[in-house]
Amino acid sequence: MDNTTQIKNNLISRIRNSKDLNFLRALQTIFDSSEQELYQLNNAQNESIDICRDELKNGNYIENSKAISDIKEWLKKK
Repeated sequence: MDNTTQIKNNLISRIRNSKDLNFLRALQTIFDSSEQELYQLNNAQNESIDICRDELKNGNYIENSKAISDIKEWLKKK
């Protein structure tokens, strides 16, 4: 049995046998918070992401190696 399975089984057993309401509520809070999105984006941020996705779909981008090359060229001129 791997570690993940052992930990899950141990937690299940401890939860099942617990009569401590505060402990169970604390666990519920942990589970609820872990299921929430890590970041909450506002409308402007979501719109920017959508615009960028559209640009990618339309091929409006340059490869990373090309961008690095262009930046190095630009820096040489400074």
